[in-house]
Amino acid sequence: MSTAVPTDRERTAVQAYLRLLHTVRAALDTQSGPPGPVGPPLVPPSVLSEAETALSRAGLAGNEEAFFRMLRDWHAEP
Repeated sequence: MSTAVPTDRERTAVQAYLRLLHTVRAALDTQSGPPGPVGPPLVPPSVLSEAETALSRAGLAGNEEAFFRMLRDWHAEP
């Protein structure tokens, strides 16, 4: 992380990633759905696109190490 205070674009990238993460977790949560056969998880393409765009705008696309370090610093795991 280059600064102690995140830029707007960095903050947006982290928020978009967290939305993507929560969406994927919800899609994979088969215990809260109706009984019966479980279909494949569905993640709306717009959620994935939002995260990719935000990472690119923040200059973090292709730099996963820096991004995940930033994410760990700003968002403690539950």
